[in-house]
Amino acid sequence: MSWLRALKETARSGLSIERRRLEPLIAIRGAAGLALVIGVSLAFFGPVVAASSAFGAFQAAIATFQRSWRPRPVLALVSGASLAVSTFLGYLTGSRLPLFLALLVLWTFIAGLAWAAGPTAGIIAASNVAIMLVTVTLPTSVANSAVHAMMILFGGIVQAALIVLFPVRRWGAQRDALADALAAEADYARRLRHDPLAPFDPVPLMTARSAAAVTPRQARRRPPELRGSRGVAERIRPVLASLADPSLGVPDEGPERERVRELLAAAGSVLDSAARAIRHGDPVELTPSAVAALKTPDTGTLLTGPPLRAADRLGALLSDVIETAEGEGTKEQDAKAEEAAEAIKIPSDGTSPAPHRRRPTLLRLVPVVVQAMRAQLRPGSPILRHAVRVSVVAAVGYLIGTALPFGHGYWAPMAAVMVMRPEFSQTYGRSVARFGGTIVGVSLATAIVQTAHPGVTTAAVLSVLCALLMYLLMGTGYVVGQACVSAYVVFLLGMAGDDWSQTVLERVVLTLAGGLLAMISYALYPAWETPRLRGRLGDWLKADGRYAASVVDQYAEPAERGHDDVRSALLDTREARVAWQEALATAQHEPVRNRGLSRAAADDTQHALAQLGRAAMLLEAHLPGGGATPVPDAARLAEALRRATEQGAKSVRERKVPDWAEVREALAEWDARQLADEGKADPFVREGAHLLLEALEDFSRGLDGKPKNAPNAAPAPKTPPKKAPNAAPAPKTAPKTDPEPKPTNPPSDQKD
Repeated sequence: MSWLRALKETARSGLSIERRRLEPLIAIRGAAGLALVIGVSLAFFGPVVAASSAFGAFQAAIATFQRSWRPRPVLALVSGASLAVSTFLGYLTGSRLPLFLALLVLWTFIAGLAWAAGPTAGIIAASNVAIMLVTVTLPTSVANSAVHAMMILFGGIVQAALIVLFPVRRWGAQRDALADALAAEADYARRLRHDPLAPFDPVPLMTARSAAAVTPRQARRRPPELRGSRGVAERIRPVLASLADPSLGVPDEGPERERVRELLAAAGSVLDSAARAIRHGDPVELTPSAVAALKTPDTGTLLTGPPLRAADRLGALLSDVIETAEGEGTKEQDAKAEEAAEAIKIPSDGTSPAPHRRRPTLLRLVPVVVQAMRAQLRPGSPILRHAVRVSVVAAVGYLIGTALPFGHGYWAPMAAVMVMRPEFSQTYGRSVARFGGTIVGVSLATAIVQTAHPGVTTAAVLSVLCALLMYLLMGTGYVVGQACVSAYVVFLLGMAGDDWSQTVLERVVLTLAGGLLAMISYALYPAWETPRLRGRLGDWLKADGRYAASVVDQYAEPAERGHDDVRSALLDTREARVAWQEALATAQHEPVRNRGLSRAAADDTQHALAQLGRAAMLLEAHLPGGGATPVPDAARLAEALRRATEQGAKSVRERKVPDWAEVREALAEWDARQLADEGKADPFVREGAHLLLEALEDFSRGLDGKPKNAPNAAPAPKTPPKKAPNAAPAPKTAPKTDPEPKPTNPPSDQKD
């Protein structure tokens, strides 16, 4: 993509406005906390201290809107405390320019590294540095700066207290995350009725897993309906895919397929009912048609082998979903829950929900964050490059703002720090949006000032109204939020005694200067994602290979192995897949000609890896129990898969085409033993292994740019196995439909 087109695309994304569900109660609570802090500060300390405390309360409220599963009061307290410390230290060094610049560079560098701990930490740290540039100009003495710092902390405490006293949808974010996961699986079940190879996006399941991690204190207070449904939902997805896939024995048409469609429709209805119950805290209400479809005796007469096992397991899992979704309610609700669960009850498969995921407390999180930041202190790290960029830009911007005759030189570095992100398109898009929002906000605020000539009290009221609009509309677009912030700062500084006329031209010019500095810095010292595409693809291949090997290995010694390694490998596969898709989406907007990987190769290889993951998932849906007959050849194949994919990932990074000779040899030995003794072979596992090999060969062909009918090497001979009484052999060709969605632009990582 050329620079001109990249700038047009990023500007369009920065100025875009979306319709989002508004949260007026949360916005009103944040604005009420801000008004309370300003009122108390005005009454006891005057307008200057009120301005500092208002910045603390304003930023603390914004911190609670960030995407985090921690309690919102904690975010408000952390934001208020860190801003108070920054303001006090900044004032102590503010009289000496070299010392203040050194502190600014250090503080900004640490804020840049904070992105290693996640978007929420990075946004809060960057916002605190930006606001600190304003608040350090308000005190007049060391004692006065201490008062300002205490009032900033007071603003964070007030916002945290209001969240505790007036909660809005307690555990609402966790409820929504789990409900979204169940709803996604309900939609998946319905789509499988018409397309047995329909794609599924695991992001809702990943989000629900992240939301399920709690501290010990949260675990004691968590609603019962949030404790077990996620683990059951994780096991439903492969069962749904196994039930619908025609390679496991159900023909494309006929009474068996119609029965499968009925079961999938019933599963979708039950999952939707559970999602609604969890989201709103209501009892689960099942439709009679869904209950009848799951309980009919026709299933055992129409389905056999893997499809029948999948249908039985689906009924048991759905029953568990209903029981956990109900939680602990009144006696009447518990009776309804028991009745609903018993209506579709099928004997359980013996699995039990995993214990809740532990999230470290805030104090225990400190060494984890420090370690994550230290891990980024290496050449080539995009987080390190971002930290260097933002610290240099902050210092240069402050010097430029100080040298210009406008005054208020902090606006240039403040604008730069607020818009800079580790990723190219977000930095450029926010730079354009901040400049546009600044023009709109300052113009509107100036028009009101020139017309109404507000006093201190009126300016305070107007600033609270601007903050209310900010909290209410921040999710609709960055440009909208910046317009509200610009007007908020104009009114707040005017309340503190600032000359109204100074906040018009100079703020616009310095904001433009800060945005240009941010954009120039990324052009001069970039961290492009394009050169890392092959590395991301290799990581996904390695994770997929480990997942497939872990699943196949379960069939070798069922009595001696647990399923923990399969679960761990599956989670790694999901993370690697999402990282690849986000990197590919980011690279598509970068002005870099050499992508490191052609678009066709990227599409073909990700399709092949999706097939590899799907074949492993189908095998996972029928993992044997402890008393199952071992399949010794599976161990040899699992080891070959693990070594070959690790070496293949290395080959991808070195711009070579992977070779799967070791996997072909292991499968050929298995085929040879199948010819010698058919009675000891497992046709289901063996045919699944052929699907894994074909997906790997498709990957190499896609990476090399060869057509599908041009093999990389002579394929291993395939001998049709004798059909087992309880299993239908799978076809030897991988499905042509991509089972995973194409990469899309990653969602916005913040709401600042």
